[in-house]
Amino acid sequence: MSTIFSKIVAGEIPAHKVAESNDFLAFLDVNPLTEGHVLVIPKKETDYIFDIGDDEYMGMWVFAKIVAQGIKKAFPCKKVGVAVIGLEVAHAHIHLIPLNNVQDMNFSKPKLSLPEETMVQIAEQIRDAISTITNP
Repeated sequence: MSTIFSKIVAGEIPAHKVAESNDFLAFLDVNPLTEGHVLVIPKKETDYIFDIGDDEYMGMWVFAKIVAQGIKKAFPCKKVGVAVIGLEVAHAHIHLIPLNNVQDMNFSKPKLSLPEETMVQIAEQIRDAISTITNP
């Protein structure tokens, strides 16, 4: 069964993409904890992150590192937090969340509901920041 993330990869569902490679995709979380909250996924559908092959697993983390550097540049914060929960969608994913305090990563707090224009702007800011990192 195809997950919502696989449908995003296939272009069947729109997403605010911030980075993409042959194997991975990064896009804004539609229900973010903070502005700049991004999900990183492998394009190949795998439910459990530790079932991913070693090379793909390591590649995903390198890709996530580049995205995190872009997030930090676009949204100045103390750190970019990382969470791998994987219960809400049966497709491996990494949450990257700008952090200024520990509560920024509290998944039990109410999620933000951002207007479309804000989501577009946030995605553009992160894409622009990533491009300055990967194309100095």
